[in-house]
Amino acid sequence: MRQDEIWDAEAAQGYDTPGTGMFAPEVLEPTVDRLAELADGGRALEFAIGTGRVAVPLAGRGVPVTGIELSRPMLDQLRTKADDATIPVVLGDMATAEAPGPFRLVYLVYNTISNLLTQAEQVACFRNAARHLGPGGRFVIELWVPELRKLPPGQQAVVWRSEAGYIGLDTYDVLRQRVVSHHFRFGEGRDAQVFRSPHRYIWPAELDLMAQLAGFELESRHANWRGAEFTAESRSHVSVYRLPG
Repeated sequence: MRQDEIWDAEAAQGYDTPGTGMFAPEVLEPTVDRLAELADGGRALEFAIGTGRVAVPLAGRGVPVTGIELSRPMLDQLRTKADDATIPVVLGDMATAEAPGPFRLVYLVYNTISNLLTQAEQVACFRNAARHLGPGGRFVIELWVPELRKLPPGQQAVVWRSEAGYIGLDTYDVLRQRVVSHHFRFGEGRDAQVFRSPHRYIWPAELDLMAQLAGFELESRHANWRGAEFTAESRSHVSVYRLPG
């Protein structure tokens, strides 16, 4: 499964869920508030900007936002909300594509760095972020913590959500540090829809080493965008890295 095959026109058209899920105000507003603060009056670059879930409201807060996006259908969906003059976007891979800079902030939200399926690509992503930033610039990553403690010996799958009409489960390949997320949606009949996406999971310590290789220092790590303490029980984190200067 290649990323450009996964994020096709069908996925792009069904991606936005206004007011619910990742688009719920209680999820989106703290994200935008924190990113606007970290931009510190400068320009921001979003890697894997998608349909503009974060970029559109962030630009609405007066932060100049540019994006990099691999999927043309996702970009087309963004263009129904903001034109190129409002949010310019470079079509390409976030590990290698370049956007006219420099920027004060580069950010990656909602686990997107894990869409890069090798350690080398993930390290390249950090280095690409550093290339786009001036001295003192920040790179922010929102990422889940691998839930391997829920994986009993000999079992390869974890159901992480089960509710009426929906089951979400992850299958793990612990040798290659890979996980495939499966989303099953169904009604009362026999028909069901499935959406699958592959990821390479990253432990926080490994992420910090990637940052170090690219010249960053860890500035802060919290459990969410509101600044909750990151603990051994946290299921995700927002990590802020900064270049010297």
